[in-house]
Amino acid sequence: MRRGAVFFFYDEAGVVDGYIFFLLGKLRPFVETIIFVSNGDLSKASEISVRSAVDDIVIRENIGFDVGAYSDGLKFIGYDKLGDYDEILLLNHTFYGPLFPFSEMFSEMESRDCDFWGISDHKEMVPSPFTGQGSLAGHLNSHFIAVRRTMLVSHAFRNYWESMPAIGNYTDSVLIHESRFTKFFEDLAFKSSSYVESSKYSSNYPVFIDVDETILDRSTILKRRLFFGDPPFLEQNGIELPRALRVLKATSDYDFNLIWRNVLRSSELRNLNTNAALMSVLPDERAKGDGAPTDYGNVAVCAHVYYTDLLDEILALTENIPVSYDFIATTDTAEKKAEIETALAKRPGVKKAIVRVIEKNRGRDMSSLFISLRDLLIDDRYDLVCRLHTKKSPQVQSSRGNLFKRHMLENLLNTGGYVHNVLDMFQGNPSIGLAIPPIFHISYPTMGHSWFANRPKVEELARLLKINVKLDESTPVAAYGTMFWFRPRALRKLFEHRWKWEEFNAEPDHLDGGLAHALERLIAYAAQDAGYTTQHIMCAHQAAHNYTMLEFKLQKLASLMPTGDFHWQCHMLSEWKKAGYPSANHLPAPMPWAQTSVKHSLAGLNFAVKNSLKFRAPVLFKVLRPIYRGMASVLKPRSRT
Repeated sequence: MRRGAVFFFYDEAGVVDGYIFFLLGKLRPFVETIIFVSNGDLSKASEISVRSAVDDIVIRENIGFDVGAYSDGLKFIGYDKLGDYDEILLLNHTFYGPLFPFSEMFSEMESRDCDFWGISDHKEMVPSPFTGQGSLAGHLNSHFIAVRRTMLVSHAFRNYWESMPAIGNYTDSVLIHESRFTKFFEDLAFKSSSYVESSKYSSNYPVFIDVDETILDRSTILKRRLFFGDPPFLEQNGIELPRALRVLKATSDYDFNLIWRNVLRSSELRNLNTNAALMSVLPDERAKGDGAPTDYGNVAVCAHVYYTDLLDEILALTENIPVSYDFIATTDTAEKKAEIETALAKRPGVKKAIVRVIEKNRGRDMSSLFISLRDLLIDDRYDLVCRLHTKKSPQVQSSRGNLFKRHMLENLLNTGGYVHNVLDMFQGNPSIGLAIPPIFHISYPTMGHSWFANRPKVEELARLLKINVKLDESTPVAAYGTMFWFRPRALRKLFEHRWKWEEFNAEPDHLDGGLAHALERLIAYAAQDAGYTTQHIMCAHQAAHNYTMLEFKLQKLASLMPTGDFHWQCHMLSEWKKAGYPSANHLPAPMPWAQTSVKHSLAGLNFAVKNSLKFRAPVLFKVLRPIYRGMASVLKPRSRT
């Protein structure tokens, strides 16, 4: 077939990543003309690269979403020239692929008797999720639609685009174009077909919801939104992106680095880590076996040793590193330096010992890393570094402090086989720049609140260092406790900046909102900005303890809320928060206890029912809104006098 393609692209920064060039390169053997339509300017480097990969570029204002881009692309070709092609492809940047050779798809679709076809389709939905009423028609997904000559040369096809209403938002794009296109032309007796047929799957949108199953069936695309979309939606619909990635790794040669380099620029890190399950529970024996290569490059341990009585504890664990390594230590006095050097001289595995006395005792382990060791970590002399420090946490009960310390040390260095697995993980995945224990939550109030007072300072530092990524809303992905494995190049921006001792809090005021705690929360985002993922790592016994305690805490919270799924409970609590937690902040006027209890119960029931319907049945909610307002007025607590 003679094919042309209109490729729609949008990126906020105008950057065209490698996955686009891979896609266009694999498409090229099947099309003779590619028109690249960008909603918004491209960066200079990207535009140069794109021009070498396509036939023409159309740069247009970022209006009309994909609908406007497809329309302008067709105009650029010329409606009178569309009949020169057997097919015109309308496709966009919202997926990774091809996961499998395009030849499989094009060969299959050439054998089908149809006038237009898509890679995938969406089933009809009643009621429409966008309006709460009527229906959303079944349709081909607009990320890839091929239109054949019979339809291209029809007056209806040109009229469809030229009479298109203004597209002002995503909902317009779906309702006015995507969900309308298929039915519009089928009603005119044009026949459609889908490569991945939704009728074979139970969900409405198989390439998104049944992504693992469609890849098993050799679907050639993987939707980008799966990585950065809302985790509660994936949870509610049972979407198993981690399994899809395992299937993809086993059945396709698609380069995962193309995914990570792109998705890191547009994702909130916690959403990405959750959706893609960037967590490894590693065994204590080496998974690859003892005979596998161990060429990990130059490895170092960087440890801040303030409490020398804890040095042996750290050294016992670093002996689990299965290759020779440099041990680089910082401390605060010459006497401690001599003590550390004596201890290191007796330890096997230490290739070279470097011990430095810090200039000032401000900023603790953070300042010692980014100031005292800057010269050793700003270049590429080390491939992998394990950052440690002697931790006592004297401000809390010793049992809590020790639990936190073991959480970090054991999840980084538990056994020789475990550390082998950590190093193998870095070696096998060049996109990993940082490996950290998961957030520590047992006996600490970190879940949902661990920015504490640090976010403004982190935002300030991100602007200063030009770290251009999205910060997570409530719980940052962070190396809590500041012990982690890392590639120095992943944290290059943190090492390049010349920090000053005076910028760190003086002792003993090592407080939230200061530079040290802000840097602790910036590390993973610096790695993200550099194009590296952050992998959470755990040993088996730590995973067991953390998971069971986390499960208990979550089910306990859920048991105190009305019955409902996680998505609905989150929505209910969100509405309660927006209202200012009314039952907690407004006490009722004095009255007998039983009457107070009844009034509170009715107010709570009214609140729960109202928000349940608002979320689940918006049309009915609007009808009943006057009743809720009347109930709320009757049940509104009065102020004490």
